[in-house]
Amino acid sequence: MKQQNPIFRGIATALITPTTPAGVDYNRLDQLIDWQIAQGINALVICGTTGESSTLTDAEHRQVMAHAIRKIDGRVPVICGTGSNETDYAVELTKSACADGADAVLVVTPYYNKTTQNGLVAMYNTIADASTKPVILYNVPSRTGIGIAPETYVKLAEHPNIAAIKEANSDISKIVETFSLVGDKLDIYSGNDDQIVPILSMGGMGCISVLSNVIPAQTVAITDKFFAGDIAGAAKLQCDFMPLVRSLFCESNPIPVKAAMAAMGFCENFLRLPLVPMEEAHYQVMIQRMRALGINV
Repeated sequence: MKQQNPIFRGIATALITPTTPAGVDYNRLDQLIDWQIAQGINALVICGTTGESSTLTDAEHRQVMAHAIRKIDGRVPVICGTGSNETDYAVELTKSACADGADAVLVVTPYYNKTTQNGLVAMYNTIADASTKPVILYNVPSRTGIGIAPETYVKLAEHPNIAAIKEANSDISKIVETFSLVGDKLDIYSGNDDQIVPILSMGGMGCISVLSNVIPAQTVAITDKFFAGDIAGAAKLQCDFMPLVRSLFCESNPIPVKAAMAAMGFCENFLRLPLVPMEEAHYQVMIQRMRALGINV
């Protein structure tokens, strides 16, 4: 059975990292954090892949995590992205986040290396051994080239520090199988904004969300309604937000969400190469969809 209380229940925003050509914009980051918390977000993920962790320098990565933890100051749980395709580096980032006071760490599968399932078990156990906080496994095979098999979760669930899964494999049958195998051992969060209600219906704890960068209160309302028993209301919101979700993923994340947040005045529309700003035709459609939801852009 599960050994720990959930890290969070509801919606955690996979927060963008406001950057400019000069570096990380910490004033904008502070504004974003305060706004997200004021909007009722349940947790914040710092330096996830939506936060462009792969193009932050080592010093920036550590500083952004430490800065955000201080700024959040216990108001909501803080989850730090500490994954890498180099296990020793993931261990060092994990130790750093734990020492700075993160509530949990989020560790993505190792991109490009494309290890075996046995390799995944060895890697995650090594990182979990080094962690003093709960570890969330992040499965996103469309981005990394490797997926965690449902039966592999059974082995990983044996580690006392491995507490949860961010599941973004998009294969609902495999997700159901994962629930059947480890749903009583690991908390499962949707990693896809188009699957929040389906995963909640299987017993999921919520979602680590890109959508909630843009509409945090409305995204939280999906899980609030579901947990209050208003399944139809939650499902309606899921459907209402689908056009915006499609726009947010019509190009590689975080290209669209960075453009959306810039249009709302929260950051510059600046990304580090190889990412480039959103194509104009896609941008105009997204802006129309944001306005249809009452967003002032």
